[in-house]
Amino acid sequence: MRVRVDVAADVPVVPWEEVHGPARGALYGLLSEVEPELARSLHDGGWGGHPLRPVGMTSPLFRGAPVRAGVFTTSQDGSLWFGSPVPEIASALVRGLAARSEIRWGSARLSIRGVELEQADQVADGREDGLVELSSVTPVVVKREGRYLLPGDEHYVERLRHNLVHKADVLGLPAPRGVWVVDAGPRRRFTVRGAPRIGARVRVALEADRRFVAAVRCWGLGLDTVQGFGWVR
Repeated sequence: MRVRVDVAADVPVVPWEEVHGPARGALYGLLSEVEPELARSLHDGGWGGHPLRPVGMTSPLFRGAPVRAGVFTTSQDGSLWFGSPVPEIASALVRGLAARSEIRWGSARLSIRGVELEQADQVADGREDGLVELSSVTPVVVKREGRYLLPGDEHYVERLRHNLVHKADVLGLPAPRGVWVVDAGPRRRFTVRGAPRIGARVRVALEADRRFVAAVRCWGLGLDTVQGFGWVR
């Protein structure tokens, strides 16, 4: 399940370190209010005996925000997306959002203007032969041996596929049969809790079971999906 939350910011600008920095805290805050044990278990140990956490989200995305060089501007027409392929987690997110009138995002307050659910059968779009293209709206983070990789780097596709295979294993679904990078955006660098996160938006072709494609659209591509990276359009 995916959830779009329409928001309005109370400040004209979000500091760059707060674009992705508050994401993890915002997500666990929602879960903790309705399912504290689930939030604690997910945070401390991952899911189903795996260290991965099957949950994703975006950083705030603002339509019509004024363009100012070097500044992340906001507007009254923003959105945040949350999602999880695990019904128990998705249900907790929805109930947590239903109890809120705003989300604190670092130094900004995001007033909630509406919440819309996107069910699994709406996100399983793809061709009958199992080939589908997915585009990320936030940078996809991929690492190898402590180094961030970008599309075009050696081992990038290998590590992206490794991450997807691991996610399929967590969910008990067939692993993807093929992964290809079709297009990529520029390198983007953000700071999260004092440490860099480097990635790029990508468009990938994925040959996979439709159930897994739907799951990835609720979870995200690559690493650090709980920090708002790798969310799929």
